[in-house]
Amino acid sequence: MTIKDEVFGEIEYEFGWSRVIIIDFFGNTTEVNLLIDGEEDGQFDEGQYIAYQSLMKNWNDIQKYILKSILTYYGQKRNELGFDIEVSKKYPLVETTNEILEMISIEGIVVPYADIFDGRDIGITFNCTWDTENGLGVRLLNEKVTEVGFQDVAI
Repeated sequence: MTIKDEVFGEIEYEFGWSRVIIIDFFGNTTEVNLLIDGEEDGQFDEGQYIAYQSLMKNWNDIQKYILKSILTYYGQKRNELGFDIEVSKKYPLVETTNEILEMISIEGIVVPYADIFDGRDIGITFNCTWDTENGLGVRLLNEKVTEVGFQDVAI
């Protein structure tokens, strides 16, 4: 089933609502999957609309915070696995956001039900070179990064 929503646009239901959107990710026009939690009736929480609109309005600033958080997470993960001592092609030394940007690609934006957390909740999923199986996920609450980890933190 397909509906035209005033905020999310033309979305399709198949175990959840989705569509492909185009965003600018650090100067590159990128297609990403927009996934919206909701029932088949196409009724969404006001909080979902607010969270998505706020993300889009502030996207240029938010993506910078996301990238810094991913760089920090990568460094911590690299240390946890011992690759700060031992050389690894999968976990090379990365010190700048430009370097980490070369290792990730944005895959999706997730708009969960509004009553899960207290605030504007958004998840963002990425593919990454260091963990192709689990990917990378970022959880935003009120446009601030609250968690970085495997993709499931964003879903």
